[in-house]
Amino acid sequence: MKRTIVAMPGDGIGKVVLPEAIRVLDAAGFEADYVNGDIGWDFWCNEGNPLPQRTIDLLAEHRIGLFGAITSKPKAKAAAELNPELQNKGFVYYSPIVTMRQHFDLDLCIRPCRAFPGNPLNFIRKSADGGFEEPNVDVVIFRQNTQGLYAGVEWTDPPRNVRDALASHPRFKPFLDVPGEDLAVSTRIFTREYCRRIVTAAFEYAQKHGYKSVTVCEKPNVIRETSGMMETEAAEAAKRFPDIQLWSTNIDAQMMWLTKNPEDYGVIVAGNMFGDIVSDGFAGLVGGLGFACSANIGKDVAVFEPTHGSAPKYETLSPSIVNPIAMVLSACMMLDHIGETEKADRIRSAIATVIVEGRVRTYDMLKMTGGADVIAKGAATTQQVTDEIIAHL
Repeated sequence: MKRTIVAMPGDGIGKVVLPEAIRVLDAAGFEADYVNGDIGWDFWCNEGNPLPQRTIDLLAEHRIGLFGAITSKPKAKAAAELNPELQNKGFVYYSPIVTMRQHFDLDLCIRPCRAFPGNPLNFIRKSADGGFEEPNVDVVIFRQNTQGLYAGVEWTDPPRNVRDALASHPRFKPFLDVPGEDLAVSTRIFTREYCRRIVTAAFEYAQKHGYKSVTVCEKPNVIRETSGMMETEAAEAAKRFPDIQLWSTNIDAQMMWLTKNPEDYGVIVAGNMFGDIVSDGFAGLVGGLGFACSANIGKDVAVFEPTHGSAPKYETLSPSIVNPIAMVLSACMMLDHIGETEKADRIRSAIATVIVEGRVRTYDMLKMTGGADVIAKGAATTQQVTDEIIAHL
């Protein structure tokens, strides 16, 4: 069946890398119709909504989305950039990708961090004999995507009923006399059902793909209730997977260990904030955000995106210099999700060949500072990297 994919370029370099990923999908023989989904900063400024209902309707209909990148700004700056006729009319900016995740209950976020041999950006460390070694980093982070600190339940100057509820907790005593306008509260909410779902998905993935361990990366020694619930459900899930070891790390210690012994880890599971942190940490070991792909998966809808930002300063450079590989790898995750694994494997193999040959590299792979002059210094354009991947398919 020919599929319809909702293509959402978004902001900045999302408009650059998404068309390149579609070029690779076409070259791999994946047949699909692509419909444009409006999302991003322009729609916030002009409509007061960065995720219009028409895009939500497209995703509800077609159930698969490819997403480029988004620009987000703090509350005051976002309000200031609204068109004048929309200002002071109650519009509040909220991240459209977070809204999308919550609206469609895309609670499973999967972020593979795998090193490609030959990538000059791969992590290396000094060996005991004074030389250098390059550990094989192959980590997949399962991040709970809809709850935790990103659930959006927060206030500045919380209403009286909220303050009264907070005051019922003995540890709120130091804040009782803080004026409302000086008090900001963000909640961290976990539910047992969604903890159970994310840890079960992590163990199932580890079993299917041959990983030997699942690590819960939280902070239960301090955040006892929420992190504790995740750990409890992981322990229950582990009973059904006796061949897979269950490990536990604190997020702060994990950020130290990921540069000490990253090859020891397989699948990592965490809540929203800590999963965001640890996935960027491991992405830094395998080449940075130019290689960082992700999936947002719910029961009915799935959206696939690179984890890099919109980098607006690079959007208008001609020729483009940004690395398209994270977007292409995200498209591969989409292919895996819909059962087109053979095409996904062919594309990943082509990427691996391009990287190990090293003839065509973007500025980040050459460790240059981004700018219009990098092409003259030997960096490949975005389109040249795509061409080279396609040539190896």
